[in-house]
Amino acid sequence: MPTESSRESIAFDVVIVGAGPAGLSAACYIMQMANEASYPLSVCVVEKGAEVGAHILSGALFEHRALDELFPDWERLGAPLHTAVNHDKFCYLTNRFNYLNIDPSYIPASMANDGNFAISLGSLCRWLAQQAEKLGVQIFPGFPASEILYNPQGAVCGVATQDMGRDKHGHPKPNFESGIELHAKYTLFAEGARGHLGKQLIEKYQLDHDRQPQHYALGFKELWEIPSHQHLPGLVIHGMGWPLSNTHTDGGSFLYHLDDNLVSVGLIVDLNYRNPYLSPFDEFQQMKQHPLFSQYLAGGTRIAYGARAITKGGLASLPRQQMLGALLIGCDAGTLNMAKIKGSHCAMKSGMLAAEAVFDELHQGLQHTTPGYDIRFRNSWLYDELYEARNITAGIHKFGPLLGGALATLEQTWLKNRISLSLTDSQPDHLALEPLAKHKPIEYPKPDGKLSFDKASSVYLANVQHEENQPCHLVLNDPAIPLKQHLPLNGEPSVRYCPAGVYEILEHKGKPAFQINAANCIHCKTCDIKDPSQNINWVTPEGGCGPNYPNM
Repeated sequence: MPTESSRESIAFDVVIVGAGPAGLSAACYIMQMANEASYPLSVCVVEKGAEVGAHILSGALFEHRALDELFPDWERLGAPLHTAVNHDKFCYLTNRFNYLNIDPSYIPASMANDGNFAISLGSLCRWLAQQAEKLGVQIFPGFPASEILYNPQGAVCGVATQDMGRDKHGHPKPNFESGIELHAKYTLFAEGARGHLGKQLIEKYQLDHDRQPQHYALGFKELWEIPSHQHLPGLVIHGMGWPLSNTHTDGGSFLYHLDDNLVSVGLIVDLNYRNPYLSPFDEFQQMKQHPLFSQYLAGGTRIAYGARAITKGGLASLPRQQMLGALLIGCDAGTLNMAKIKGSHCAMKSGMLAAEAVFDELHQGLQHTTPGYDIRFRNSWLYDELYEARNITAGIHKFGPLLGGALATLEQTWLKNRISLSLTDSQPDHLALEPLAKHKPIEYPKPDGKLSFDKASSVYLANVQHEENQPCHLVLNDPAIPLKQHLPLNGEPSVRYCPAGVYEILEHKGKPAFQINAANCIHCKTCDIKDPSQNINWVTPEGGCGPNYPNM
């Protein structure tokens, strides 16, 4: 029987946590600069998914501005940007049968998609990983960073990866392997929305001091193969209104026609919703029944399903991103431009700015200092984009999607750069949920197995894998809260907001029991965000666990 021992360590100049667009762009750019300057540099990227792209999920419409800077010859290099947007529709769904086409003049200019591509972000990340490895970056999939390392001066000096082979009680099993310490002169955290290490850094260094609370949405996506006569490559549809309007919930729907008879369809549900009976998953399944979407999906085959939290607070919620020895980048910080409904190009630019800041420190022979990211950010087009979009999230939260959207159109299209008003939304999403007594139960239609489906069959399509006998990665600060506090007040909302059926209320010896089916988890982080008492803490499971998304 093996025993726990001191962890092995490996030293790098730069360690990057997360192989998404931010982390991989940072890796590529810093190695480009190092190679051009003939400066020897060791860079590694650790990724919790079984492979690069396994946990990547996005719509995705892609603006290639940052890619143009990173790889100007991306087309020659074979970047997977194949389907250019050629028709852009924005609709208001008035009820379950009807919709109105919105004239482009009434839509914020930032939402226009001319020149953008409908892509698989997972495929783009795999391509970026290939470029990074060609430049000399070491990438380690299946190695989740579970702990931040600090030096005696309080600077970040690397991360430790998760132990492998512990049982559900935390005891070593026969196959136990201790995690590895990855020491770094600088560490970049690019975990995506609600990164569990990023959350710790924000608290430790008070990076969100004087910022408004971060805001989130839950994004659903399915990938469908549809009949060729219904397929219109390059058609992009965005919708708002029904079914979320029935509960005065903010969010929107989308359907993008990709190549090879594929479409991606999804729903984004703002996590500031108030109705405890709301089930975001069932709202999404119901949405697909609308003729705007069913005309394309009917007769098709659903081939993938997933869900992921989206960081959408914007500039007013953006924490400071620089600290001693480290940077917080991409959606880990919250650089998504909600006015464009796009974050990938912003994440990439954030990573490239971070690479510049860190390379400058390394080139001066420094380590564990505070990289000069902030001044680069403020002088970049990324800051300009986020500043122009600063009011859209708070505006919609305050005034609703119609009036809030109209104000965004007025500000961005007609009064561009003429007003300096900045709206704020100071209520955290988890405090928005109201008691059951204020609402009536929602009766959702049963899935028909053609356009709408249940959670079990959906999770199956996410290719979820978890070792059953390992510590639960969904940690309750107080196990009594779900039944004693949430159940009578909110009906324990986790059983509805979770898109994978992780949480259940069962009956045990005539009394309710709270059950966590951690093996179902698709790592969306919604529970970590929306739990009314902030009682659920998402931490990393063993490496390679979770969903394995194909081309999402």
